Parts: sequence; C-alpha cells; structure tokens
Amino acid sequence: MSSVQRVLGFESSCDETGVALVEVDGDKPPRLVAQALHSQISMHQAYGGVVPELASRDHVRRVLPLTREVLSQAGVALQDVDLVAYTQGPGLAGALLVGAGVAVSLAAALDVPALPIHHLEGHLLSPFLSADPPEFPFVALLVSGGHTQLMRVDDVGSYEILGETIDDAAGEAFDKSAKLLGLPYPGGPHLARMAEFGNPAAFELPRPLLHSGRPDFSFAGLKTAVLTQVKRIGESPCEQTKADLAASTQAAIVEVLVKKSLLALKETGLKRLVVAGGVGANVKLREQLNAVCAKRGVRVHYPELSLCTDNGAMIAMAAALRVQRGMARPRRDGGFEVRPRWDLSAA
Repeated sequence: MSSVQRVLGFESSCDETGVALVEVDGDKPPRLVAQALHSQISMHQAYGGVVPELASRDHVRRVLPLTREVLSQAGVALQDVDLVAYTQGPGLAGALLVGAGVAVSLAAALDVPALPIHHLEGHLLSPFLSADPPEFPFVALLVSGGHTQLMRVDDVGSYEILGETIDDAAGEAFDKSAKLLGLPYPGGPHLARMAEFGNPAAFELPRPLLHSGRPDFSFAGLKTAVLTQVKRIGESPCEQTKADLAASTQAAIVEVLVKKSLLALKETGLKRLVVAGGVGANVKLREQLNAVCAKRGVRVHYPELSLCTDNGAMIAMAAALRVQRGMARPRRDGGFEVRPRWDLSAA
C-alpha cells in the first residue's frame, strides 16, 4: 500500500476561490501537485471594493469547476483524496461558509476526514512551497489584507506574536491611499505601479511608531496624511504629482515594515526572515529587505509571486505539514464552524 497521502485544500475567505492538491510522502517535504485559482477582481472593481454577498455567490459558482480542474491536472480521481482541508477563518463569514460547506460535504461523501485551517497560517507557511523553503525557527513578517504582524515561528503551530498593527494594516494603507488618489480596486498594486514613476522624497509623510522601540505598527496616521496632501494638491493634479505622492506613500510604508522587521530580528537573535501575504509581493519591499538583511547575514524567504495572494495551495500545504507532524485534528462527524475573527496565536 502506498504511503502517499493526498490533501485537497479549499480557500474561500474573501475574493479568491482556490483549490489545490498536495501530496505527503512520509518525512519528505510535501509536494504541490496541482492548483487552480479564480480571482473576483474584475467583478468587484465596479464597486471599488469587495461586496461580501457577491463574493459568496461567486465562490458557489467556481468551487466545483476548480476542483474538477485540479483533479484533472493531477491525474487523480476524487476517490484518491485522503484528507480535505479548508479555510475556517478569518475572513468574510459568507465566503468562508461556502468553502467549508463544500469541503466538509465532500469529505463526508468520500468518508475521509476534514481539517480546518487558519487562513493566516496558510500565508505564514506558503514559502514552504517555494524553491527555497525556510527552516525553523524564523521571524515572520505577515502582511496580508487587514493583518500586519511580526511573529516568532519555532515550528508549525508554534507562533509567538512579537508585534502587530494597532489600527490600519499595511495592505489597508496601500489600498486606502490608492483610493484617495483615484486609482481602481485593488488599489495596492496600482499604487505600486504608479510609484515607479514618482519621487519617493517629494512629499514628507509620517512613519508612525518608527522609533517606538517596539515591533508594533500603526498606519492610520499615514492614511490621514495622504488625505491631507490630496486635498492640498487639488482635484486635478498632474500625473507626475500623483506619481510622486504614490512613491512617497509606498516609501513610508516600506520603511516602517523594514525597520520593524530588523527590530524583531534583533530582539529574537534569529537570522532568518519569512515574508508572506499580498504586500510581500511589493518589489520595493523585497529590494530593501534583501539589501539590509544581506548586510546583517540574514536569509530572507518569500512565497512565489503567484502564491502571495490567497490560494488553495497554502491551505493544502498547511494541512499537509500538520499531518506530517501528527498535529492534525480532523473531523469525521460532518460538523463545522467558521471563524470570521480568529487570532493566529490561538489556532
């Protein structure tokens, strides 16, 4: 009998529907076999942000076709799946219910266990899917959506929060500043692209808590400062002025993230940093972290760019790593709950 276990993972916490298949073979690193992802960006652009009801309905439409696509890519039958994993939270309640409901129903039909996974743990462990996976222990900079946290990670399930945002997260600062500049949803990537043509020193913007001596974050004041500058430059600024403000905004966010990461590394004495989450795809953040960490002998690890946003692969991988360590607590009773708010340290 084969020792290989196949984990089918579902992600539906917000505006991406992700399905993936990961294989676990003894103590070997889990292997991503196939994945499929549908983004709802084009649907939500007309509203300037995610509409929860529309997101939930679209997950319903997409999840089964994506599952068939993944199984076809992998060349395996549904009956070959040994475990079904799904995002339990945090996220939008309705969206979470779609993925959880499908996953648990599928597990019951196959008579296999279902395993709930924390969305942020998925992001945190996503670099293990890269060509250069990290080793424990490490400091993690988690910058995903409404979350900005620095954590000490000693192993799967062993997470100590070193610092986190006390108001807006870095991703929210990017998106809200972009909206103030009249950029389309999702704002962060558009702001980063516009910033390429701007002068990052053109506007003097605050770096909240930069010198607090603690690895905590605050970005609400930066958003307010951007609003003040937008009002000052008027309703019809030239494109260069907008690019300068975009570049100055990005520079402020990146400087805070870099300095706080270095502080966390110094406090822990660790020489390995993992950056995960959507903002982890930001080119300037990667450039500056790579430069300062190289000078300090710190290794930096990132997920592949395609895995920075929400995806099923990170959920399947997190489940696979828990299975491999004997930490999984799957259910077979067909019951489930979703947790729209959920502290990772309590997972």
